[in-house]
Amino acid sequence: MDLFDYMRDKKMKKESPLASRLRPLTLEEVVGQKHIIGKDKLLYRAIKADKISSVIFYGPPGTGKTTLARVIANSTSSLFTQINATASGKKDMEAIIAEAKNNLGMYGKKTIMFIDEIHRFNKSQQDYLLPFVEDGTIVLIGATTENPYFEVNSALISRSIIFELKPLDKEDIKILLLRAVSDEERGLGAYKPKLHEDALEFLADVANGDARSALNAIELGVLTTERSEDGFIHITIEVASECIQKRALKYDKDGDNHYDTISAFIKSMRGSDPDAAVYYLARMLYAGEEVAFIARRIMICAAEDVGNADPNALVVAVNASLAVERLGMPEAQIVLSQAATYVACAPKSNSAVSAISAAMKVVESEKTAAIPPYLQDAHYKGAEKLGHGIGYKYAHDYQNNYVEQQYLPDEIKDYVFYKPSDNGYERTIKEYFKKIKDSGSE
Repeated sequence: MDLFDYMRDKKMKKESPLASRLRPLTLEEVVGQKHIIGKDKLLYRAIKADKISSVIFYGPPGTGKTTLARVIANSTSSLFTQINATASGKKDMEAIIAEAKNNLGMYGKKTIMFIDEIHRFNKSQQDYLLPFVEDGTIVLIGATTENPYFEVNSALISRSIIFELKPLDKEDIKILLLRAVSDEERGLGAYKPKLHEDALEFLADVANGDARSALNAIELGVLTTERSEDGFIHITIEVASECIQKRALKYDKDGDNHYDTISAFIKSMRGSDPDAAVYYLARMLYAGEEVAFIARRIMICAAEDVGNADPNALVVAVNASLAVERLGMPEAQIVLSQAATYVACAPKSNSAVSAISAAMKVVESEKTAAIPPYLQDAHYKGAEKLGHGIGYKYAHDYQNNYVEQQYLPDEIKDYVFYKPSDNGYERTIKEYFKKIKDSGSE
């Protein structure tokens, strides 16, 4: 490092964002994530013993993935290098691997390669790392906000330990905020800020587990607020609300939070909980989810989970889908709320699902059975000579518009696919079938 590099590095440390300056240097400074770095946990012991193996840190933004990587960097005797997959490519990795080979061969020094946003690398870029992780040339630390089981090559997954980081709880965020306003060397203490209790509570709450969001807000508040006559910069609830105007929802339309939220939405409707259904609906709408996507999921739930227990549920869902396309937001949220709460409150039955699943299984596993001749099309020339349609009993010619007649092929004539439940309108269906069959058909 020359003089210019030294001065640039010194300036960066002084002027970098608060969240970066305040990043913990040791395990003891890390806040939260006790489920993986508690003193009795594997990761804690591995870092302390400087025996870290390839790992992947997975979790939402602002939960400490990069922080843990930097703590490892400060705790290890191995060489540490860092790249970001959004700005780096194979050439960058080749240079690091070449240097790692030299250091391992000449000095016996291992190299830890930290790749932030590792899911941004394509398959071939991830594949390039495999032999060097395998033979110990590098120890890989990957960080990703996406589910690694979806976004990282299975071969890399099998060679790494996955640690899932959770959003920080409110008390953790409060500790970080108080540290930020009191630390005069790395934090904002030199500005003499006074963080009011209600502002502290507010920021810790609306940060929604994202430490970076909270620290960015307090930094903005301190740097943009006039000093009061008492010589302090007062961070009031009003200042705090201006600095973090919108709750940072943990929802990514392209990531696993998207699937988690829609899953909770569907399961809440299926579980007949309209309050939970409308809450998850609100989360999706607030995060900007497409109304057409939500409407499609409501239609599926209406058919899959309500079915004939309330046939009107699908009618409501389909019409809601048409309505939101014509209305758009914000009015579409009312239509979606009506449809979601209707489906949630409707009696439930998945008999239609069971019926088609059972029928598909028979079709897939057994040879195609012959359709009884009397059910075959009798309208084309020569059909009568083949016996098609002969002997067919027209249901409307009989009492209750029903006649006993075998409709299934001979090979499966005793199969029962649709079994109405006792819920909602399906009870009526079941009673109707019993009535017409008991009354006879002749």
